[in-house]
Amino acid sequence: MGEAVAFLGLGVMGYPMAGHLKRAGHDVTVWNRTHSKAEAWVKEHGGRAAKTPADAAKGARLVFMCVGADKDLREVSGGKDGVFAGMGKGGVLVDHTTASAEVARELFAQAKAAGLGFLDAPVSGGQAGAQNGQLTVMVGGEDSDFQRAEPVIRAYAKQCKLLGPAGSGQLTKMVNQMCIAGILQGLAEGLNLAQAAGLDPIKVIEVISKGAAQSWQMDNRHATMVQNKFDFGFAVDWMRKDLGICLAEGRRLGLSLPVTALVDQFYAEVQAMGGSRWDTSSLYARQTANKSKT
Repeated sequence: MGEAVAFLGLGVMGYPMAGHLKRAGHDVTVWNRTHSKAEAWVKEHGGRAAKTPADAAKGARLVFMCVGADKDLREVSGGKDGVFAGMGKGGVLVDHTTASAEVARELFAQAKAAGLGFLDAPVSGGQAGAQNGQLTVMVGGEDSDFQRAEPVIRAYAKQCKLLGPAGSGQLTKMVNQMCIAGILQGLAEGLNLAQAAGLDPIKVIEVISKGAAQSWQMDNRHATMVQNKFDFGFAVDWMRKDLGICLAEGRRLGLSLPVTALVDQFYAEVQAMGGSRWDTSSLYARQTANKSKT
């Protein structure tokens, strides 16, 4: 039996995620800041397009959102037209936005005061993972709310795990992004060295990907990197936003994160090259551009 649910934010991730909920048999109401996109989603999938987050949330026991950043979360959740104003007591708000742990704890407290549940549940897997229903979902919050939401989240997730109290999902996503950034920089440097040394980089990867160097990034991005093709999803602008969150949390905890800080600056150089919307494997373009200058 399907649930009455709402999905707020129909970007490259949210649009297909909401589609999976509808295909799973749920009664889905959608909202998007640009209303025409919500109407296009309804034309494709059915359901209903709401004019405000509050209207979308009315009657929904589970509300999902995937918006831009901390500022957007506060705007969408608060005020007379915000999602909290429309949700009935006992409902659970599941936030798939990649944001700070601070705003996750803030929204959790607001939800509790209103008799609602809140889960911070950022995702990994990129646009392809969203389209294929194969996302990894990292969750912070209370177990009772997680048990309520997890079976529905499974419509677009291959892995969904509760990691601790409010903010734990966002902290885990920070670790995820830091690891991806470091791996991609290492891969970019390695491919650059292979080519400069006269090796066939594809053959090199065929060998080393069967050993300890193997990674998702290596398996899925090496061939397009050496072809200078960088239009495969998660954009440099978004990664810089995420790494900024990581660095801010590091400062709060008194940690040194030198590799993260360095790769963040390398992405700033990619932006300066005109690569703001290139995908994150475009660190390779920076490597080859710098080689040509020497």
